[in-house]
Amino acid sequence: MTEVCISCRKPVEKVEEGFFDTRFGIDSEYAIGRCPSCALEQTVPVPSQDELKNLYENYYNFSGEKNTFYTRLRERFLFSGLYAAWTAIDGDISFHRRKGRGRLIDIGCNEGRGLEICRRNGFAPEGFELNRAAAAVAKAKGFSVFTDKLEDRPGDFYDVALLSNVLEHSPDPKAMLAQVRRLLKPGGQVWISCPNRDSWLCAVFGRYWINWHVPFHISHFSPATVKSVLEGSGFKVTGIVHETPALWVAHSILARLFARKGRPTGKLRNPVVVASLILAVRGFSFPFLWLGNSLKKGDCLVVTAEKV
Repeated sequence: MTEVCISCRKPVEKVEEGFFDTRFGIDSEYAIGRCPSCALEQTVPVPSQDELKNLYENYYNFSGEKNTFYTRLRERFLFSGLYAAWTAIDGDISFHRRKGRGRLIDIGCNEGRGLEICRRNGFAPEGFELNRAAAAVAKAKGFSVFTDKLEDRPGDFYDVALLSNVLEHSPDPKAMLAQVRRLLKPGGQVWISCPNRDSWLCAVFGRYWINWHVPFHISHFSPATVKSVLEGSGFKVTGIVHETPALWVAHSILARLFARKGRPTGKLRNPVVVASLILAVRGFSFPFLWLGNSLKKGDCLVVTAEKV
C-alpha cells in the first residue's frame, strides 16, 4: 500500500530503510519517507491509532515510577539552581527559562514537572495529557489537567500553548496545530521544540541518531518543513533557534554503542553513565556544539509562532 504524506496527503517516497527502535527494544523495522510535494519526512509505515495506543501503553508512557534513585535525582536536579544554570549553558528546549503572564496550556504535560516550573515563572498553567496515570499525578499537585480531546476545550482561551517535543509524535500535525490555534486568544503564541532532521549530528550518527525515535516520532522536521506546516495552519513564525542538548548527544552515543534491534538499551536509563557522558560532551565538545548551532544545524529546533 502506498504511504501518503501526513501533512499534504500526497504519496511519499522511501528515502532510507533499516531503522529500528534504539530505546525500548521494539522488534520491528521502519523506513523514512519524504514527500516530493511538501518535503516533510515521516516514519513509514505510520502506525495506526490502535497500534500507537498499544505502543505507548506498553513501552513509552509514564507508569507510576516514583521514589527510585533515578526519579529522586531527576526531581532534585530540575528544581535546583544548578538546573537553571545548566539550561543557560546547554539550551532551553523545554521553555523553562521563559517568564511571563497569562494562561498557558502545556500539551503533553506528563506528570506536571513543567507545569510547576511554568507556575514559578509567572504563568497560570494548565495541562493536557492523554495518559491518565500521569495526569492524576499532575492533578494531585493542584493543576487543572485535561484528558479529553483537544477539540473539547474552549477556544480563544490561552495566551500560550506549549508543545515541548510533542508535535513530532502526532500522526496529523496540521490537525493538531489547527486545534492549538483554536485554543489560543488572538495574537496568542505557540512554543514548539522538536528534533531537527537536518542537524549535523543526524548525519554523524545515521540510523542510530537518537531522535529518529521510531515508531514514536512520526514527523521528522527540518527548519523549512516545520515553518511550512505552521504557516499552513494559520501561524506566523517569529523565531527559530537551534540548540543541541548534551543529553541528546549522550543518548546518540549510547545508542550507537549499545542499541541492538529487539533489545532495550538499558544504558539510556543509567543516571551515572548518562550524567558522566553529558558532562564529557558539554566539556569537550563545546566548540562543535556551538558551531553547529551557529550554522543552523543544531539538534533541536526551538520555535515561536503567533496566531494570525
